[in-house]
Amino acid sequence: MTETFSDDRIRQHRSADATVALTVDGVPLAGREVRLEQTRHKFLFGCTGFELMDHANGTSEDPERDARNAELWEGLFNFATLPFYWGRFEPERGRPATEPLRKAAQWFADRGHPVKGHPLAWHTVSADWLLDLDNEEIARVQVERIKREVGEFAGIIDMWDVINEVVIMPIFDKYDNGITRICRDLGRIPMVRMVFDAAREAGPNATLLLNDFDMSAAYECLIEGVLEAGVKIDALGLQSHMHQGYWGEEKTEAILERFSRYGLPIHFTETTIVSGEVMPPEIEDLNDHQVDSWPSTPEGEARQADEIERHYRTLLAHPSVEAITYWGMFDTGMWLGAPGGFVRLDGTPKPSYDRLHRLINEEWGTPATTLTTDEEGRLRFNGFLGDYRIAAGDRSAEFKLDEAGATDLTIALG
Repeated sequence: MTETFSDDRIRQHRSADATVALTVDGVPLAGREVRLEQTRHKFLFGCTGFELMDHANGTSEDPERDARNAELWEGLFNFATLPFYWGRFEPERGRPATEPLRKAAQWFADRGHPVKGHPLAWHTVSADWLLDLDNEEIARVQVERIKREVGEFAGIIDMWDVINEVVIMPIFDKYDNGITRICRDLGRIPMVRMVFDAAREAGPNATLLLNDFDMSAAYECLIEGVLEAGVKIDALGLQSHMHQGYWGEEKTEAILERFSRYGLPIHFTETTIVSGEVMPPEIEDLNDHQVDSWPSTPEGEARQADEIERHYRTLLAHPSVEAITYWGMFDTGMWLGAPGGFVRLDGTPKPSYDRLHRLINEEWGTPATTLTTDEEGRLRFNGFLGDYRIAAGDRSAEFKLDEAGATDLTIALG
C-alpha cells in the first residue's frame, strides 16, 4: 500500500466535501470572511486514561506534572478507556471502588471525550473471592456485577468491553480463577450470551464490544458462533500489542479484511508499538518476557514514530475502523515495562508524539482558517468528519460533518 493510495482512501472515508450556506437574521451572508475550525474529530482517537485518574480525582502527588500530562493527553486523544478489572475494582466483595472511577469518567466526559470501560468479564485480574463460590454463584455475581456497573455509569460511560479474550478463557491454565471455571462449564458462546444479555439489559443504548488478542481463525469461529446464536455485538475489538515488532501493512490489511466481513464496526482496542528493542519472537505469551530494564533508544524512537504513522494511516484508510486506542500514553507504568508510550520516563514527548500530533491535528484535521462566502452566502471546503465552529464577527454557530462524501448545509449564525 503506497502512502498516496492510503491518503486517498483516508480522504474518501473520513472527509466530506461540504457546501455551507450561511445566513444572518434570515439573510444570506454574502461576500464575508468567516472563521472556520474543527473542534472535534468524529473518529475516536483513543488512549488509556488510567494514568490521569489521580489528576481527575485531585489526589495527585505531583499536580504540576499531572496537569502537564493531561495537556499532552488531550493534545492527541478524544476518547478514553478506564480500568474496571474486577480484582482491583472490587477486591473485597461488596466494596467496589466506584467513586474514583466515576470522578475520572466525569472528568473526561466534561471535556467532551467519550469513555469506555474495560472489561466487565475477564479471567485475568479477576476477583480472588470468586474462588470461594460454586460455579452457579460465580455466574450469578458476574451478571450482577455487569448490571451494576453498566447501570451506575450510564450517561458517562456508554461503551464497554463486555468480555475480554474469550478464545483462551476456558483453557487458560496459568492460575485458577472463577471466570475460567464458569466459561469451561458453560462454553464460550453461552458465556458470551450471558454477559452480553446482562450488559444489554442494563444499558440498552450502550455500545458493547467483544474484545480479543487472538487474531487467528479461532476468533473468527467464535464471532460466527456468537452471531449465529443471535447475540447482538455492536463492535469487534482487535488487540494489537506489537511488542515483538510492527505488524506491517500487509498483515494489518489482511486482518482488517478478515474481520470486516461481519459488517460490524472495528475498534483497535489495545495498540502498542515499542521504541526500544523488540521482544524476542520465540516468546508465545508476552507476559513471560520479564526484564530488569527495557529502555527507549534514539533508534527505537525514530522507528516507533514511522511505525505509528504507518499503522494509523492503514487503519484510517479502512472504512470499518471507527476507533484506535493506544495502550499507554507514558512509559511510566507501561504494560510489561515496555517503552511503548508517546512520552519518555522524564516526561518529554518522543518523536512519535509529535508525528501523531501533526497527523491528527493538521493533516487529518481542519485547523482554524479564514474563508470567504460567495454572492449567495455559500462557502465550500473539504473537511474531516467531526464537529465544527464557524464565526463571522460576533455571530457564530456549530455544526457537524457526519458522513463522507458531498453534503449541503444551511446554517444560521446566532
